[in-house]
Amino acid sequence: MSKITEVKEKVAAGKAKQVPALVQEALNEGCSAPDILQAMVEAMDVVGNKFSNGEIFVPEMLVSARAMSKGVEVLKPSLASSGAVSNGLCIIGTVAGDLHDIGKNLVTIMIESAGFDVIDLGVDVPIAKFIEAIKEHPEVKVLALSALLTTTMPSLRETVNEVRESGLTGFKILVGGAPITEAFADEIGADGYAPDAGSAAVKAKDLIA
Repeated sequence: MSKITEVKEKVAAGKAKQVPALVQEALNEGCSAPDILQAMVEAMDVVGNKFSNGEIFVPEMLVSARAMSKGVEVLKPSLASSGAVSNGLCIIGTVAGDLHDIGKNLVTIMIESAGFDVIDLGVDVPIAKFIEAIKEHPEVKVLALSALLTTTMPSLRETVNEVRESGLTGFKILVGGAPITEAFADEIGADGYAPDAGSAAVKAKDLIA
């Protein structure tokens, strides 16, 4: 078995203690940092699909994500020197009035695992803060908005509307959260909807393709 395949399997299995050493061994054997990263992204794609299909649950997904982040720490110096290209920047946050962050945090992990750089604005984020972040980072590719309460669905609608009216362009808006449906996402003018963290990563990649 190649070292890259081993890295991929250990990430999928959530073996956070073993992954860093395996990543270093793969680098020492001459495997390229982007190839190793790609293997870990593929492992998290598998994990995300299993999560979406109900085969595994949040704890299992978190241990795999932790294993990947440990591997990425080892890779970072090599990725910087190889000039590896990420999928771009994603700005994420939970809309104003909503203090829930577990779902958002999972989405952040999965979108990072899909090769995006992520700026997490946190919870209860005012519309002006989203707009300010986009202005500060005009290279942003995806704006991911989360609403976990039926009472904050109007806040999500208002956020999407005001971001659109701001005249800022060049990025896609991805929405999700427990009460959100595809129909609601379409109605408020979002570019994409994801029912869970695994599919959010896939959708983010699809939106920029």
